Amino acid sequence: MPKIIPIGFALLLLLSLRNSSGNYAAQSKQENSDAATGILQKMIVENGTVTMDLDLNRLNGMGFALQGAVRVQFAVAAKSFFSILVFNDLLRGPEQGSMALVPQQSIVLPSLLGASIKQLIVEKLPSGQQFDLAVRDAKTSFTFFNIEGHQYDYDAQAQLLSIHGGRLLISDEFAKALGRPEDASVVAGKISVGAAMQPIEINRLDENGNIKSASLPALHQPGVGTVPGPDVIVGNLIDLVQLDNGAVNGKVGVSLGTDACNKGTENVEWIALPDNRHPFIPQNLYRMSGGNDNTQQFEQIGQSWGKHAFAAASSNTCGFGCNGVGGDHLGSGCSDAYGAGLNGAQDLIGSRAWVNPFTGFFAQNPDPNDHSGHVHAPADPTAHRILVDVNDLNTSLNVGATYFAEAEYIVPHEGTWCQSHPTECNMYNNASYRQCSVIGINQPFSFNFVGNTVREQPAIMAWTGAAVNEGEPDPGNDGIFFVGYKVTGPNAGVYHYEYAIYNQNLDRAIQSFEVVYPLFPPIVLDNVGFHAPPQHPPFANDGTQGDAGYSSDPWIFTTSFTSATWNCQTFAENQNANAIRYGTLYNFRFDSTAPPAETTANIGFFKTGSPISVKVQAPAQSDATPTATPSATPPTPTPTVTPTATPTLTPTVTPTATPTITPTPTPPVTPTATPTATATATATATPRAVPRSRPTPHPRPTP
Repeated sequence: MPKIIPIGFALLLLLSLRNSSGNYAAQSKQENSDAATGILQKMIVENGTVTMDLDLNRLNGMGFALQGAVRVQFAVAAKSFFSILVFNDLLRGPEQGSMALVPQQSIVLPSLLGASIKQLIVEKLPSGQQFDLAVRDAKTSFTFFNIEGHQYDYDAQAQLLSIHGGRLLISDEFAKALGRPEDASVVAGKISVGAAMQPIEINRLDENGNIKSASLPALHQPGVGTVPGPDVIVGNLIDLVQLDNGAVNGKVGVSLGTDACNKGTENVEWIALPDNRHPFIPQNLYRMSGGNDNTQQFEQIGQSWGKHAFAAASSNTCGFGCNGVGGDHLGSGCSDAYGAGLNGAQDLIGSRAWVNPFTGFFAQNPDPNDHSGHVHAPADPTAHRILVDVNDLNTSLNVGATYFAEAEYIVPHEGTWCQSHPTECNMYNNASYRQCSVIGINQPFSFNFVGNTVREQPAIMAWTGAAVNEGEPDPGNDGIFFVGYKVTGPNAGVYHYEYAIYNQNLDRAIQSFEVVYPLFPPIVLDNVGFHAPPQHPPFANDGTQGDAGYSSDPWIFTTSFTSATWNCQTFAENQNANAIRYGTLYNFRFDSTAPPAETTANIGFFKTGSPISVKVQAPAQSDATPTATPSATPPTPTPTVTPTATPTLTPTVTPTATPTITPTPTPPVTPTATPTATATATATATPRAVPRSRPTPHPRPTP
């Protein structure tokens, strides 16, 4: 059983009473009957979580009220020097030190506390002081809260330390800074800590408490990667399979095998459920089709939930030079493969709704991988896998189409590292894609890969002839998205305008898309369209509001003299609205007889944040007299010809071109034309990894 030590026991302090010769405990058996042969370990925090339940009403001087409580969650920065002493697997107490806190969400707090939110520490104070622990600003040493009433609990087998039952007392200086000195020592909330510990000093003691031998274990193997910090990429996509025959509501379930590599110098946390320190792996499928050359549009036709990673291997698929670390960490330079069978194992796939795609954080309670209340194969072979409409794969209906598979690793360790090392944020290169071919006109379908995996780029970069621009609304605090566009024609005097928005790891999601016309005369649009991938049906415990699943409602289209706009419901109207969430790509399109010119598109966000703009092309009417509206029936395609008297030609850029976006609309700038990207860009050939057998799923709560 874990050992619980109340603070009132003064933590015994016996192992802190080291004598001048370096011995622990008492000087002899006669002086201390507890002295015995054993192993004394000094351990520090490897990683962990801290939860504060703060009474905002109390902090704001409004008196005590339970409805004012708000939960603030932190990760503990790796290798925080908060140390404990453990003798024969029993906790003897903490030593003076601190653990740095990395906030896991944005929240409005009283100004002084809010300003320090990214530099807070939990500090073990020196012995003899009134309080044992405090919450302070690491840079200014300002004390916000003293902590009382807490207990330490240590699980020797798992090497886990927990601190629970702590009450947060407003400190004297915080009370004065709030202008309410009378609130000093008032309870403003609760705090709990859970931390994985690792030994940094191991001493073997004889019967007199003298050190017989000592060792200093290495904290981790040396890094052989080339990028500072943890940096997981998808090194190879290894197989694409429909694991179970059968369609549900005209859709099939497909699974994608992945092989991840760690480019970083830090070993990456890979700790299986129920722990939340492991990667989350969503998978997607895309199709390029339409037009004279089947490259007119690039659409997402399928998306999965996300596989929860477990037990890293220590292969060297990417050739970085693996340092040999595996198990609960993916070593520096090492690789770890999951075949389609594992990534498609339905009881190992959790809903995307639980996971913050930028930080990688997800709560451990409720269970983010709870599969009670619904069925899997054979009753439902599509559940949680890449959900694709049969007609989107039917080769007789998609002659000449090109398909692309994509996977992304969302890595909590990268998120916590980024917060404590803001110049070493590596969560922007976690998606890779690979071209594939489809075999079959009805399910079951089979797939073959074409060419190599294109590493560290999302699949939208495979859209031939398109310009693709990157957007980042809040650098360092949220993720990125891409806007691709392509104008084709004129065919029989008509241009086709195609836009695609891909959200890679933007937590706030996207709610609106406005194309601003370059000139003011009214523009006539025809064949206005919208496309989004299928949403998964609602499941119990799926993390959506009311377990109702995400909406599939088409976006609403409106037009004016100055712009064309699409939007879904706002977050306030419907938290499950059909917003562009992470790992998804939506399409917007129309036809016009007006030729293209450079302009901006405004991107509006779903959860928070002001709109920003990116560069696109849109119809530019040169006079105030609208051109006659084309027929509602799409014109018969004819060979593409170069338009005359147009402001600019359609640009062709490489997939990596990512012009800087601006927070407000800016005058259009013509992008530089560069050679057309091919869908099978060459990447380093990698050996096929051997997938591992699936683990026993962790226990589920009883329904």
